[in-house]
Amino acid sequence: MLNKLKTTLIAGAVSTLALLPLGGVADQLTDILEKGTITIGVPENFPPFGSVGADFEHEGYDVDIAKLIAEDLGVELELKPITSKQRIPFLTSGTVDLVVSSMGANPERAKSVWFSSAYAPFFSGAFAAPGVTGGTIEDLELFKALPEGAELIRFGDNAATLSAYLAGQVDVLVTGNTVATGLVAENPDKALETKFIVRRSPASIGVKSGESNMQQWVNVFVLHKKLGGVLNELSVKWLGQELPDLPSL
Repeated sequence: MLNKLKTTLIAGAVSTLALLPLGGVADQLTDILEKGTITIGVPENFPPFGSVGADFEHEGYDVDIAKLIAEDLGVELELKPITSKQRIPFLTSGTVDLVVSSMGANPERAKSVWFSSAYAPFFSGAFAAPGVTGGTIEDLELFKALPEGAELIRFGDNAATLSAYLAGQVDVLVTGNTVATGLVAENPDKALETKFIVRRSPASIGVKSGESNMQQWVNVFVLHKKLGGVLNELSVKWLGQELPDLPSL
């Protein structure tokens, strides 16, 4: 009876193992290399990170990063333009393999997806013409550290803020670095310098939760492009600035 019970247990174990997929746990990186294609989500309309250019082709900092990822993997690239709200749902559902869409890493988002080391600078700051001094407000909260005699003027949206700066109604522009870059691109005579940074939120590449091999590869990719000067070239090309120090995970 004992031998019969042992035989039954062994047979049951063998049957269970036969139902498991060959090769163990699925690995996204291996799957991508085998199928020869990667789908990457990029900004739908958020220049200079991603938008439709004059030739009706998608272009921008994040688009160039996506192209480099596919090139280094040796696979074909399928670009998937997405909105900010689609970034995490598309990643968790498997609609895209990676998200390269100026997404900042934070604890709340990290509950759903994983992140790479930062690959692009993104921050809110105070910008002004080269002759305007930043005073003594570096590294301090803006509203608590305005110099004596300074007047703070708030506007309802970016368009109104930019119009006021271009019209000379304000001397210092407080906005995102990408907005400031776009203003200079459209108005070359309006030189701007970063006087101080209000808040940093560098962009990371979004990776599906649990895909440790893919996250490791992406981190090596970011490090390789940083050390090789490629990220600096893209920063100058699209953001109009040298690449600052970026945090690593």
